[in-house]
Amino acid sequence: DNLMADLCLDPDIRTTDGDDPASLGNRIGKEILAATLEDGSNELGGYEDPTYQPVNPPLIVEEPGAGDLRDPNRWQPLQLEEMVSQNGIPVRNESQEFIDPHWGGVESFALPEPGPDLLPIDPGPPPFLGDAESDQQYKDDAVEVVSFSSLLGPNIAPTIDISPATLGNNTLGQNDGTGWDSNPVTGEPYEPNEVNEADFARVLAEFWADGPDSETPPGHWNTMANAITEQFGDDLLVAGTDPVEPLEWDVKLYFTLTAANHDAAVAAWGAKGHYDYIRPISMIRWMGGLGQSTDPEGPSYHPDGLPLVDGLVEVVTEESSQPGGRHEQFAEEVGRVVVWAWRGTPDDPENDISGVGWIRAVDWVPYQKPTFVTPSFAGYVSGHSTFSRASAAALTGFTGSPYFPNGLGEWTIEPDSLEFEAGPSTTVTLQWATFADAADQAGLSRLYGGIHVKADDQQGRIMGQAIGTAAWEKARTYFEGTAGG
Repeated sequence: DNLMADLCLDPDIRTTDGDDPASLGNRIGKEILAATLEDGSNELGGYEDPTYQPVNPPLIVEEPGAGDLRDPNRWQPLQLEEMVSQNGIPVRNESQEFIDPHWGGVESFALPEPGPDLLPIDPGPPPFLGDAESDQQYKDDAVEVVSFSSLLGPNIAPTIDISPATLGNNTLGQNDGTGWDSNPVTGEPYEPNEVNEADFARVLAEFWADGPDSETPPGHWNTMANAITEQFGDDLLVAGTDPVEPLEWDVKLYFTLTAANHDAAVAAWGAKGHYDYIRPISMIRWMGGLGQSTDPEGPSYHPDGLPLVDGLVEVVTEESSQPGGRHEQFAEEVGRVVVWAWRGTPDDPENDISGVGWIRAVDWVPYQKPTFVTPSFAGYVSGHSTFSRASAAALTGFTGSPYFPNGLGEWTIEPDSLEFEAGPSTTVTLQWATFADAADQAGLSRLYGGIHVKADDQQGRIMGQAIGTAAWEKARTYFEGTAGG
């Protein structure tokens, strides 16, 4: 109703009779509501899952450490003085509640049946602390997030080329791409696109977090699709072969893309609910509070502690905390683990930056707003990675090409438009050769932002690719008139 009022429309028009736009919209809405009333979402119960209870008590973000973390492999809700959801809605609960852990059981478009475990696609387990085969990967993944956080200091960052000549062209589920030798559509080389590395990292973390205007990933990719449509102009070919008018293009495009994103939500939340996996803030704070796990003969050793990395994860010593030492501000913290990372939200985010420096591991926070910090649901798998790769695969099938029109997609972020802190200092134009390149940056952004570990991102990409491909294959049966045959 508020949206209708904002658009100067009357929210009280409920008629379904007639051929005017409001009546048509109401008829469509009525049919959809009726068809999905018992789709597994528990609409009549407020979309809640009354059976879920977190195993870990909340982490109070303003206090050091991870609180009473009982299981370091399971999700821990956060408790904030003020909470705002990712799409800007105030949250009045005392602590986070897992949003929709039952969503893997929602009726999908083209996914396999979920079975009793509500897991339509099983990505396999993430790394677990204490597991003989994956314990070290768990620790390494946590340290990798700290390393991404260490790149968020624009005052000390180098300039890098972020054009498709150097970024993209990854193997599915990896960050091993070294870019494209030339534009795969035009054959011409890509022009260099040099920016401050920390500005690039911070832009990625913020741009992909909410999209151009807080749409969150599904809406973000519809916004991207609109821009792609504008690039195509009048040359609209479904699957690269079937010419259509703009209205038909729009209907079929939104149908395909939104079906893929719906299935991405069902599959990703199926994994989130099933594995109930921990987030980086809990991992890093908890392990850092225990000590270091690298040197059994060294100070502050604990088998479940953070691995030591020179210049990134260190233990404060009597020597390092002396005046002029690299840990001099921690003279009273000898034996504690410290990390070289983003220092948290500045007092004046509009004008100041925090930069990076040595902080106690127990105080580490993601590069996010202090009213948000980390999403209110488990980490594995990354929704951003799943949504984005599903969208990329759907767009590849729908357009008949993996490439942006003319082999170059772009989105420009203006100077001083960041919200978490001041910046960027100059214009940053994100560029991609393929839809998959853009999707992979969306997944990677969550590591820069401290929201996910590598396992969340990698498996989300792999799942998303399969989901988007299946959604396109089913959507085209509707276009061809063979659905249900």
